[in-house]
Amino acid sequence: MSELSLDLRAALRRLKLSPMVETLPERLRLARERSMPHQDFLELVLAEECERRNQLATSLRAQKARLDSALCLETWDETAKVTLDRQLLAELASTRFLEAHHNVLILGPVGVGKTHLACGLGHAACRRGYSVLFVRTEGMLKQLRASRLDHSVEREMRRLVAVDLLILDDFGLDSLDPTESRDIYEVLLERHQRRSTIVTSNRAPEEWLSTLSDPLRAQSVIDRLTNAAYELVLDGESYRRRQKPSLKKGRS
Repeated sequence: MSELSLDLRAALRRLKLSPMVETLPERLRLARERSMPHQDFLELVLAEECERRNQLATSLRAQKARLDSALCLETWDETAKVTLDRQLLAELASTRFLEAHHNVLILGPVGVGKTHLACGLGHAACRRGYSVLFVRTEGMLKQLRASRLDHSVEREMRRLVAVDLLILDDFGLDSLDPTESRDIYEVLLERHQRRSTIVTSNRAPEEWLSTLSDPLRAQSVIDRLTNAAYELVLDGESYRRRQKPSLKKGRS
């Protein structure tokens, strides 16, 4: 394998291309063996570096979004006995709904994989350069309440409103007090037709009205959320059973 000169190594570091130090010697060897034209060789090594940077940026966006790295669309178990509209899921995976600022409601009983698909769509959005934030709805409301104590509530609200894709997991589970209801109203109202929101819930949208303390605000914000949303409905056996640990046969 060819060794890189000290001058070349220094130039790569100066150009912030240090990762190429590991792969460039092998690429140079192959280029010589195949008599590769200089332009083709340059295109090859730069394309590899672009891909590496894209993957790194995607990984950093997913970490910042608080997405579970294991919950991707690619890791969804197709043999699971869960019914859903596959054509709609494929359309959502294209992330075109983000360009139109549409929302997604992922609905169904406990354990059928709603969070998995929501995270999967979040990962797909990260790969396409969108900013994403995954939060449990209860956790988001607690954070907003806590931020009032140190007077950072406006900054926290701006963060929730500005992100390209906000994923609210377990929406509409519990009754909300007036402050929590107003916070939900403000977040969803400010995001309406400007950003996209994915909501997962065990309840149907018409049941959400009773969880907010102000009926007028509840009707207003839920109407905006649902009328600009795709509905992906899941049903079937609990997906979590497939993740249950079991003893391997043949072990004592």
